[in-house]
Amino acid sequence: MSSPISSIRNLGPAYEEACARAGIHTAEELRDLGPDETYARLLKTGTKPHFIGYYVLVMGLQGRPWNDCKGKEKDALRVRFDALKARAHDKGRSELEDMLNKIGVIEKR
Repeated sequence: MSSPISSIRNLGPAYEEACARAGIHTAEELRDLGPDETYARLLKTGTKPHFIGYYVLVMGLQGRPWNDCKGKEKDALRVRFDALKARAHDKGRSELEDMLNKIGVIEKR
């Protein structure tokens, strides 16, 4: 039996739509992929990178409220997110574009 992605805590219809664009259609598929591979696929299919969106996914897969992530755990997730973003989203950007993106002034592609 398959369950909708929205059956995972913290994940609603918008997340479900983003997952569908990435070829992920069930909660079971998402769990099998895990948060990092799922989020990488979302980035590759047009989801704009946002740290909260990533840790909401991680917390949901652990059955925890989205805002339960704090302190050192949140810092460690930020490192994972930045690595994912660099691999799956920021390819082809110059160092200048990367810096502008980090400070929030780069134009959307």
